[in-house]
Order: sequence, then structure tokens, then C-alpha cells
Amino acid sequence: MIGLLMSGGLDSSSLAYMLRPDIAFNVNYGQKPASAERQATEAICKELNIRVINLDIDCTSLGSGDLSDNNAIDVAPESDWWPYRNQLLITLAAMKAVSSGCTKLLIGTVASDEYHLDGTATFIKKINDLISYQEGNIQIEAPAIGLTATELIRKSGIPFGLLAYSHSCHKSNIPCVNCRGCYKHYDTLRQLGIYNDELG
Repeated sequence: MIGLLMSGGLDSSSLAYMLRPDIAFNVNYGQKPASAERQATEAICKELNIRVINLDIDCTSLGSGDLSDNNAIDVAPESDWWPYRNQLLITLAAMKAVSSGCTKLLIGTVASDEYHLDGTATFIKKINDLISYQEGNIQIEAPAIGLTATELIRKSGIPFGLLAYSHSCHKSNIPCVNCRGCYKHYDTLRQLGIYNDELG
């Protein structure tokens, strides 16, 4: 049984289409765009006939930066950094995945995520060593870590009609067009020839 940690963004949506996991885990941990991320995840997974397990764990008091109502703390490499976020999300999803019979948990990390330490190949190796060491032996993999978002989307073959459900904004359930998530989203669509500044 294979699970996918899915935010409903470009990367995890493309992985869902390409790899067709048995289960998708969506986590509302208190991030501002939680509602839109869940709607995107559920819409895409419904089209792909992938079971979705929703987890709601309020970690708002631990947040920092764009995804929260708190200012980014001094050690943040970028404005969207939330302390130990990937570690938190992987752990929470794995806690449910182990009771769901999953032996592997996929995450949507891509090459451009390396500006955060928890978006690097080193982090993936370390978190896999930690999670797989424990009871359940769940393997953590990032199948697209060597690809850009554009390369992943092209490789996956996900149709635009499905990709259009995705949500990438870090600040709101409605795209703010003024955060790192939105910048990446629209830059990726431009590279794919889908979005044109003049057409919107």
C-alpha cells in the first residue's frame, strides 16, 4: 500500500496523477490556505479514484511566516518557512499511514525546494532513516526531488484540466499572487506555455 502526502499543489498533484497511490493524506495543521488545499486534493483524487484521508491537527501556535499569522523568525531562510514543517507533516501522515497499512509514503519535494533544508536530498535520507527504523518500517520517498516542477508536470502527463484544480498560495484560500507559492505556480505555468501575463 502506497500513500502520498498531498497538499493539492502542482507537485503533489502531478505525483498523484503519475504514480496513482492507494491513499492520499491531506493535513490541515493550521496553515492559512488549508481549506483550498483540501478542496484541491479532494477534487483531484476524486477524478483519479484515490482515497483521501484528511487529518486535522491544530499547530497554529507553532507557525511562522507566510503560512501563519506570525512573523517569520530570525532563522527562516525565506518568508514561507514554518519551523520543521516537512518533518511535522511526514510524521503526522506516517502516524496514520502505519495504521492504514502503508509501506511507503511519497512526498512531493522537487529540486527547487532545496532552499529549505527539509527540501534537500540529505533531509529525505535522514527522515527516511528515522521513520523506516521504527515499527511499521514505512519508507519515505521523494520521487521528483531531481526534477523541477515544470519537468515533473511534463513527465507526469497530467492534463491541464486536472492541474487547474491545484492550489499553491501560502497566504490565502484565494490566490494572493504575492507569495512564493503563487510566484512558483504562475512561473511554472508560464514555462509550460499555459499562462500568459497579457491573458491572465
